[in-house]
Amino acid sequence: MAFRLSDEPPPGYRPCVGILLLNREGRIFVGQRADMAEPAWQMPQGGIDPGETPLQAALRELREEVGTDRVELLAESRYWRSYDLPPALAARMWQGRYRGQTQRWFAFRFLGTDADIDIDQPHREFTAWRWTDPEDLVRRIVPFKRDVYLSVVDEFRHLWA
Repeated sequence: MAFRLSDEPPPGYRPCVGILLLNREGRIFVGQRADMAEPAWQMPQGGIDPGETPLQAALRELREEVGTDRVELLAESRYWRSYDLPPALAARMWQGRYRGQTQRWFAFRFLGTDADIDIDQPHREFTAWRWTDPEDLVRRIVPFKRDVYLSVVDEFRHLWA
């Protein structure tokens, strides 16, 4: 396992949220990262600001990355998932302050239509987006996040199975 599960966010990791957004057909939202030249798809995610709860951060990240918060909460993960970034990436992103991220994951049902999704935001995270099935999602993820995604899909599978 290339990540660790814990009840509390461990020190040395950037506290974040991850979002599994399901449409009415049980497909998952993924976006192509804007900061990567090669294909790098992921679900929405982002840091937890000071004074924010993880749920508040998840809703804010949906607005910032997907352009909507037309959602209903389906589930919150029982665990924090912590993973190390490749050292060169960690040094570039946070000047060595964190060795990786620890994420609390949320599953939401998307209540809007595709027209409500607007990834053209001021701090654009994605250059493209699509709905995908869980198996395709895991195949498209960068290798250092793959085990985390497998674990998230496994934990939330009951929501679309």
